[in-house]
Amino acid sequence: MAMELHGKNIIGGKISAMGKETFTGVNASTGENLQPTFHQATQAEVNEALATAAKAFEDYRRLPAEKIASFLERIAEEIMKLGDELIQRASQETALPEARLIGERARTVGQMKMFAEVVREGSWVEASIDKALPDRKPLPKPDLRRMLIPLGPVIVFGASNFPLAYSVAGGDTASALASGNPVIVKAHPAHPGTSEMVARAIVAAAEATGMPAGVFSMVHGLSYEISLELVKHPAAKAVGFTGSLSGGRALFNAAAARPEPIPVYAEMGSTNPVFVLPGALKKSGVTIAEGLVQSVTVGVGQFCTNPGLVFGLRDEQLKLFAEKLGELASTVTPGTMLHKGILEKFQKGSEKVTQTAHVRVLGESATEQDGRASAMVFATDAKSFLSQEVLREELFGPSTLLVESDSVEQMEEVARNMPGQLTATVHGTEVDLTQYGNLIAILQQKVGRLVFNGFPTGVEVCPSMQHGGPYPATTDVRSTSVGTQAIKRFARPICFQNFPEVALPVELKNKNVRNMWRLIDNQWTKADV
Repeated sequence: MAMELHGKNIIGGKISAMGKETFTGVNASTGENLQPTFHQATQAEVNEALATAAKAFEDYRRLPAEKIASFLERIAEEIMKLGDELIQRASQETALPEARLIGERARTVGQMKMFAEVVREGSWVEASIDKALPDRKPLPKPDLRRMLIPLGPVIVFGASNFPLAYSVAGGDTASALASGNPVIVKAHPAHPGTSEMVARAIVAAAEATGMPAGVFSMVHGLSYEISLELVKHPAAKAVGFTGSLSGGRALFNAAAARPEPIPVYAEMGSTNPVFVLPGALKKSGVTIAEGLVQSVTVGVGQFCTNPGLVFGLRDEQLKLFAEKLGELASTVTPGTMLHKGILEKFQKGSEKVTQTAHVRVLGESATEQDGRASAMVFATDAKSFLSQEVLREELFGPSTLLVESDSVEQMEEVARNMPGQLTATVHGTEVDLTQYGNLIAILQQKVGRLVFNGFPTGVEVCPSMQHGGPYPATTDVRSTSVGTQAIKRFARPICFQNFPEVALPVELKNKNVRNMWRLIDNQWTKADV
């Protein structure tokens, strides 16, 4: 049976439509409005969502790990129950092909299941026990036991470019729920129907597994005011965001200005530089060019890991490489972007780059229809790149800029002056890596993930993945939004000193009933105390 969308906010499992301001979803390919009409949240609804979350937190954070794990697994099941209808609606709202969205759905439910296993295993809480030494001189040593506990209600903002994996039931929501925190999602207005469908799946999972009513809420809205009110609310304890630098920074500033500042884990953009070293260029220049253009244009360039900059040393090999890039870019079929606003921003940004001094267009795919984005490859010299800020800004879409350096020292200067990035990629031989060791060392200080002889698009969801980087790529270089370590963003440490065993959390009791890894007197073990 098809799901009939109601277009309302979901507050602790109940629907709500107090506001008079409304909007509709839009078919990204045709520009036509999609039904139903969605109601923007009011201040009263924001307050209610946070109040119910704060109340739910008292119960949810005390639930046994197995119950939370079962809740996460049930969310995955409920999302799958939505079937093709979810994929079709998401495709309408984003213009993303159904095959891509099927893969994204698999990633979304996979994340839920992954965090369920993390919760069930338990070692993520980093339980640490130092036994008392009452006879120690000159002072006795107390019994100290430390672990991570949840922060409280988490505000999650859905991303435009991943309507499933970085949205209502995406990685931020999964990791926040896994660590024992209620979640309030601000749905992205570019895919409100998709958001409602997934939100209702989460509510169904919460009801089926007996979760507190306020464990999950979702609100709609076009205005920045709603977003800021969510972050400013005193019951909010952390924020997860994926989007623009301006949007992320506004939320970060609002959170920092609160009477009680809270952490904001914002992923805000990256140009993901690719360095093509001489040995690799000579050996595999054509293959690298082919892979680069594919990486730049996949998904119409709408990935946070899109390689927007390429660096090489000026010589005959780089000249041939540049020609190949232009040739390949001109054959790419123009694509429909996520929504009109992103397309307009990309087109204006492309025009600014084209009109910048000492920039030439290496290749551009022809656009036969309005509303589609052409693949673009630009080139400039390192001196111009360093002196013109517009060339260093992220251009979100299917484009990249080749920067030609006159020397190794100049390439290192470019890397040294680069802002923080999610990734950097190095194409080279083993000889290149030895000769350019200083460049590699510089890049380690600039990125969260360093890729060798590959491309940054495609983020594996696993414990070793680091999806984050120095500012302005993210607001906290110490965290990741992908992989099991993401759970620790929404937790804090607490230490119990000389507490009687009966009052300790199960993870810190003498008997290791959860059979988890614990650090006891500086030794990792699964043994009892």
